[in-house]
Amino acid sequence: MSSNIVTLTVADDVAVITVHNPPVNTITAAVREGLFTAIADIRSRPGVAAVVLVCEGSTFFSGADIGEFSGPPKEAEFRDLLRRLEQLPVPVVAGMHGVVLGGGLEITLACHYRVAVPGTRFGLPEVTLGIIPGAGGTQRMPRLIGVEKTLDLIIGARPVDVSTGIALGFIDAEVQGEVKAATIDFARKLVHDQAGPRRTWERSVDAATATPAIIDRLSAQAKKHYPNRQAALTAIKAVSAAARLPFEEGLSYETELANGAKVSDESKALVHVFFAERDTRKVAGLPADARPRTIARGGVVGAGTMGGGIAICFANAGMPVTLLDTNQEALDRGLGVIGNTYDSMVKRGRLTAEEKDQRMALISPTLEYSDLMSADVVIEAVFESMDLKTKIFKALDGVAKPGAVLATNTSTLDIRQIAAATRRPDDIVGLHFFSPANVMPLLEVVRTESTAPAVIRTAFDLAKRLRKTPVLARVCYGFIGNRMMEGYAREAERMALEGASPRQIDNALEAWGMAMGILAVFDMAGIDVGVNVHRANADRYPPDPSYYQADFALHAAGRLGQKNGKGYYKYSPGDRARHEDPEAVQILRDTARRLDIPQRDHSAEEIVERCVYPLINEGIRILEEGVASRASDVDVVWCAGYGFPRYRGGPLFYADTIGLKTVHDGILKYRDQFGPMHWEPAPLLARLAAEGRTLSDWDAARSSRLEDPS
Repeated sequence: MSSNIVTLTVADDVAVITVHNPPVNTITAAVREGLFTAIADIRSRPGVAAVVLVCEGSTFFSGADIGEFSGPPKEAEFRDLLRRLEQLPVPVVAGMHGVVLGGGLEITLACHYRVAVPGTRFGLPEVTLGIIPGAGGTQRMPRLIGVEKTLDLIIGARPVDVSTGIALGFIDAEVQGEVKAATIDFARKLVHDQAGPRRTWERSVDAATATPAIIDRLSAQAKKHYPNRQAALTAIKAVSAAARLPFEEGLSYETELANGAKVSDESKALVHVFFAERDTRKVAGLPADARPRTIARGGVVGAGTMGGGIAICFANAGMPVTLLDTNQEALDRGLGVIGNTYDSMVKRGRLTAEEKDQRMALISPTLEYSDLMSADVVIEAVFESMDLKTKIFKALDGVAKPGAVLATNTSTLDIRQIAAATRRPDDIVGLHFFSPANVMPLLEVVRTESTAPAVIRTAFDLAKRLRKTPVLARVCYGFIGNRMMEGYAREAERMALEGASPRQIDNALEAWGMAMGILAVFDMAGIDVGVNVHRANADRYPPDPSYYQADFALHAAGRLGQKNGKGYYKYSPGDRARHEDPEAVQILRDTARRLDIPQRDHSAEEIVERCVYPLINEGIRILEEGVASRASDVDVVWCAGYGFPRYRGGPLFYADTIGLKTVHDGILKYRDQFGPMHWEPAPLLARLAAEGRTLSDWDAARSSRLEDPS
């Protein structure tokens, strides 16, 4: 039996099922069909003494096909397939390599024996997508390792190595050499030793691993790790049921819970972000013959926090990079910070000392622009000053080789004006990294009308090499993320002047799901940073005397945030824990009195609505103006760069979830309270709300015009 995906061969008395479904052996419908056929073929062959299941390519089964989640349930098909595999009358051995996740690991649990080569990793990460293992994993794994250890795997959602799998009890042995040959050898030894099938479903679950105390501990852990979410708690129900239900009843219960989880808002949101992050690489309108330019060496101008972080990105990708600053003191300080970053990684076991030295050696410090002549891409990363940036780009224009990509890391400034300072505007692009640049995955790629298509493709290619998630934007003040931040932060500051404490505001936002409350973010970034941006762009803002005045008042009092230990909160030296500060509260109250802002009570619901609704509204304006290509791109920006909860799908997906009419009516409610200056629904929001349509519908109408630049 042979197909393009699943092949069955018989060597002596060992039947070998080989799956090859590149790139990562996803368990698609075609794979399942091939496995059904192979199992039936094996049953019809006399003389087969053992069966081996392996995959070709870079990995064993990486998991189920997430694209099927929105279709009819597949659990019954999986359950039937694994039952047939498990019921084979001879030993079945799974031979694993690479990363074995989710449904891939569940298939192996229906095999009678499991072996793996060194370096293989195993996991059940389904809860990160808002679902639970639905192919028997919640019933088979507890029969191998108990309820407690199974739930530790599922709730932890982190892959474990071979030695851990052996210690836990779901891996039988680590084998050496080529995985197929080694697994066949293992199967032949089973035959020689007259070892028969060892069906997981025939085992019982140790009740001592599912005591009320254990379940209570794991439930508390799930609530802490996954606030506002249900998948981990659902997994606890399914796995603990294995200790009290017969196997077939447990499978039916698992299926019921799994199908319910798949249609939850939590799962829909997480799957949306999963695919949205992949769709960001689809760019409409680029010529098919536009090819990315070769990037072998990078350059970074500015050795401060951002520049140093970007240099680390290049070094981590194995690319040499020249780091330029204007004076030796700044350069030495920047290199010191880079060294400390790598020292921390060594201390935490993420790098060896040798690897640290190798990466540091890729970073070449310089004070001379001429040393950037060999760079294929140069990224300017100095502070937000148009005069300084245009001066730098004039210098780069004089030294950079023809065809080099010249990028600015500006977060707000008009890149067209920066490009106009050069004789090569087609080579200019925005590459907006997020702090810390070596950690945060988001990269806003900002194009001007002059940016060459090849430069856009090059930016996306570079993002992949730097392990960043790129999102294309067009030029406007703040691009996608920071432009949307304006209304979100404006309302938080306004409520701080109306009498809500910084702690109350941030707690409400964090309880709702934001990774960090916005006022704490200001303290972390530096209150002076926001003040400088707003002063430089004062002409852009509405005639509102309270606009960002909380920041201005704290800054005037010398409160800069974490950098000097006092901002909206106060901080102890060397400690980022935030403490409420009566002095900050008094400054805010005095400012409100000066501005004649009435004091009022704020519920957590109002705090969230007043911050999130303007965020959504501005995102829709950005979409309508064509600054962002699609609603899902906006969602990726905020999930990957601003700590928006992935389980809510991003601002615009969340708007669809609660209904655009709900958002529209909420904005009108606050317009009635505070006036139209800041509370006017975006035209697209008003139109879609009136028509009963969603932003997903609006996105779908565009999708056919997209192409993948990779």
